[in-house]
Amino acid sequence: MSICVQTISAATTDKGCTKTYKKFIKSACNSTTYPKICYGALSPNASAIKTDPYKLCSIALSVTLKATYKAYLSIDALSKMRGLSRSEKEIIGDCAETTDDAIYQLQKSLKALARLKGSNHKADEISDLNTWVSAVLTDEYTCTDDFEGQKVRKDVKNTINKRMLYLAKLTSNCLALFKLLD
Repeated sequence: MSICVQTISAATTDKGCTKTYKKFIKSACNSTTYPKICYGALSPNASAIKTDPYKLCSIALSVTLKATYKAYLSIDALSKMRGLSRSEKEIIGDCAETTDDAIYQLQKSLKALARLKGSNHKADEISDLNTWVSAVLTDEYTCTDDFEGQKVRKDVKNTINKRMLYLAKLTSNCLALFKLLD
């Protein structure tokens, strides 16, 4: 691991440090199922992450939480569309509910991660994190599973599928990154 130190030229140091930080993120993201998505989501935060695996995981969870909230708002907007069938309203409502639960699980995970660094029960806390974030992944897949055997407009289905697939990839990456905390 390289250490970034102050030199006479702050601009050179910043570029060197940023390069080191981005290398750390790239290396961590290469252990995930979706490394391009991981790196794309986390590299803009390189100066905050530095080479800290806790910060990396915290920001990965924060990015996932923000994307989940945006998906929730998108799904809520879909529920207000005119001309929805009864089954479409139910599916969208169920999806909004599972997405809301995912938000709660991610918020709980962020709080637990913040306590983790100094914990005497690190293995238990990491296990809890994995359980909660796995529940988020289940919520995301449950949302799209409701489409099976139901007549749902293509635009509604595509919007939800696209959002949930992206969230599932971000969430999967979080789970992979947690291995850095062991």
